[in-house]
Amino acid sequence: MRNRDEEALRYHSSAPAGKISVTPTKPCRTQHDLSLAYTPGVAVPCLEIHRDPSLVYNYTSKGNLVAVVTNGTAVLGLGNIGPAAGKPVMEGKGVLFKRFADIDVFDIELASEDPKEIIRACQLMEPTFGGINLEDIKAPECFEIEEELKRTMNIPVFHDDQHGTAIISGAALINAVEIVGKQLGDVKIVFSGAGASAISCANHYVRLGAKLENILMCDSKGVLHSGRTDGMNKYKDKFVRETEARSLADAMKGADVFLGLSIANCVTPEMLLSMADRPIVFALANPYPEIDYELAVATRKDLLMASGRSDYPNQVNNVLGFPFIFRGALDVRATTINEEMMLAASYALAQLARQDVPDSVRRAYGVETMEFGADYIIPKPFDTRVLTCVAPAVARAAVESGVAQIQLDPDEYREALERRLGKSQEIMRMIIHKAQRDPKRVVFPEGDQDKILRAAQILVDEHIARPVLLGNEQAIRARAAELRLHLEAPVEIIDPALSAQWSDYLGEYLLLRQRKGVTMSEAPRHMSARTRFAAMMVHKGDADAVIAGITQHYADTIRPALELIPKRTGIQRVSGMYMLITPKGQVYFLADTTVNIEPTAEELAEIAITAADTVKRFDIVPRLAMVSFSTFGSTRHPLSEKVRRATEIVNQLRPDLECEGELMADAAVTPDLMAEYPFSRLKGDANVLIAPSLEAGNMAYKLLLRLGGCEAIGPILMGFSKPVHILQRGAEVNDIVCMAALAVVEAQQAGKA
Repeated sequence: MRNRDEEALRYHSSAPAGKISVTPTKPCRTQHDLSLAYTPGVAVPCLEIHRDPSLVYNYTSKGNLVAVVTNGTAVLGLGNIGPAAGKPVMEGKGVLFKRFADIDVFDIELASEDPKEIIRACQLMEPTFGGINLEDIKAPECFEIEEELKRTMNIPVFHDDQHGTAIISGAALINAVEIVGKQLGDVKIVFSGAGASAISCANHYVRLGAKLENILMCDSKGVLHSGRTDGMNKYKDKFVRETEARSLADAMKGADVFLGLSIANCVTPEMLLSMADRPIVFALANPYPEIDYELAVATRKDLLMASGRSDYPNQVNNVLGFPFIFRGALDVRATTINEEMMLAASYALAQLARQDVPDSVRRAYGVETMEFGADYIIPKPFDTRVLTCVAPAVARAAVESGVAQIQLDPDEYREALERRLGKSQEIMRMIIHKAQRDPKRVVFPEGDQDKILRAAQILVDEHIARPVLLGNEQAIRARAAELRLHLEAPVEIIDPALSAQWSDYLGEYLLLRQRKGVTMSEAPRHMSARTRFAAMMVHKGDADAVIAGITQHYADTIRPALELIPKRTGIQRVSGMYMLITPKGQVYFLADTTVNIEPTAEELAEIAITAADTVKRFDIVPRLAMVSFSTFGSTRHPLSEKVRRATEIVNQLRPDLECEGELMADAAVTPDLMAEYPFSRLKGDANVLIAPSLEAGNMAYKLLLRLGGCEAIGPILMGFSKPVHILQRGAEVNDIVCMAALAVVEAQQAGKA
């Protein structure tokens, strides 16, 4: 398993339990706030809504709130496990809604298998929600429930298990038939599976242009043919055919398209070979498809294939659909999600795949080329353009089909969508994808620590890095077994005391430090420190990066690296920077926060330039503010003068950078305040803040972390010729994984230099 059971349980149970929470969007700190939020102030919007019910969208969260409703009768591949057991999945759906489309969710698990009770429960909740996403309800009841809710309710209702896969695979099919040189109206399509997803896909393909008579559908009992009586229902009846085919193998003979929504390994190489020239195969059973990708492409060189997996080309992933479909529907207050809106989503996704892929997307997925063709027929889930492509298409279709209650200016709507999801959401995923392209050896001196072991497992499972753990091998393996981890290759475990490299490292250490206070008698003791051994591994090229510090003081961790790893050419001082992500999603970088106590103007300028170049690695254009207690000479003092002088040096050395100073911190991040200074070089608020001293930088980031609720990534050490990163003491597993991914990307770039 890619995700270990213990890790999954720990993820869901760590405080607070579950994956979602409710966060107030208005202040409630004073008695005045309380009087507005509740009584007596709340009476005013209540009366306004009573006067005009449509104002509920103005004064409440209804317009951005979706109910994810299930009874747990068809959960993922787990079957009928009940509503409580299905709750983690529904919470996960809520995470995806929020992450990809900034839609808030309440998950509703209903303890009933009676369709009438589920229908009535949803109808009673209409005043609360802007839309309802039905999830993991078994067929055929799911059809009845959705049909009745759409007929009787005036908010969007969408059963993602039916329509999500239909919309995404429909987009892929539009492009696939063009690539193989066929027409959708001519192709013969075979379905393996006749449940909710398969029936919805077939209906959607017909709306896209496929011919109903060209579709053969198979369930676990075989082909839906005119002689069948067992296992049938009114939804399957539409796809009954006069045919002599009885098995899936029979059906696939001469077929142009295969769509699998069934079980693993039900398709054989012989079945593939019996298909028509240039066949299209969508094997969407997950995690194990109807036929393995490697086997399929080895069997048919002319094959165009998609699956539900992220580790192969053309992933058909429902997350490309439901968040953006609901986003568009909610934003125009659509009364339903109709066929026109679903078709618009498919066409928008198909068209997006044909557009030039931005460098940022290619970099995020770690590939040099990504262009429309057999290996790219559908956009990637983490392509941020999907939001601004699909949601407007859905909204426009709602307006044109007459189910929208408001209209939006297209340009203004696109800008509003871009503002909804800040770039912070993409940053670490982008770094991780870059790392996955070419995993490097990352050495962890504290290789016997539980968090390091768990991080190492993730790094291997996700192909981010090749961890090297220092410590007693027997003890590390014993502890890994207790944690139910499987630290197999490419994980390496090295005991420095038993290493074949010990003598070589000791000699090199003496050579480097013999004129810097280290004697021959002291050298073995120094080299016995695992942090120093790790730094020597990087120095000698036996590892690509070092990450340490989870159990040590910062100074003790960085000292061996400063002793053994040279600085980059042209860099005089190593410095440290944190990336800070605010609760609203803004991204700021703050330097120097960890190394230089009282930098001179020249050193401050170097820190600023190094920080700017590092920020570019995150595909962010740096806008630097040299921060002080003075703004453009408002207070004359040697300390503010130092910052002013540092700004001048930066602008002399790097006129390509947007850098301004000296600035007070609030002016630097507030465009309205900066408007008072029309001569400023900053075009908008700064995103890279250069502190005048370690004292200021360290205090600022810790206050933002603890009081401001920011998420911190770092410290990111800058200036070494090879990647070195120091963890905060007590860092969490996810922090370690993020730092390792960043180190791998740095090592990749260092290798190209």
